[in-house]
Amino acid sequence: MEERPHVRYSALATQQDERRDLPFPVRTTAHEDLRYRFELPEEVPWKSIALAVFLLAFGSLFLAISHFIYTEHMEGDSSQAYGFLVLGVLLFLPGFYETRIAYYSWRGYKGYTYSRIPAY
Repeated sequence: MEERPHVRYSALATQQDERRDLPFPVRTTAHEDLRYRFELPEEVPWKSIALAVFLLAFGSLFLAISHFIYTEHMEGDSSQAYGFLVLGVLLFLPGFYETRIAYYSWRGYKGYTYSRIPAY
């Protein structure tokens, strides 16, 4: 029968180990368990940023066209204005969201990294 290599285990906490009679709280240092640390590489997702800028630009364009058709600065039916409005909103929102994350990551704002942008 093979012997297991000597492994040091920490003692389990029991009621006997509790020190309630101390006049000050016992402070223990918490160490980070590196097994659960997860970091994505900080590569800039250029394709995703280009797609976000494209969506933002065309969403803004479609929203402007919708506004001009609805206010009769351009010829068209009101149903066309609503169609451009729906398409503009569907393109603008994800484009603005990802462009904002890319900008804040580039500027170095706390909590924003390029890993929050999906890479395509």
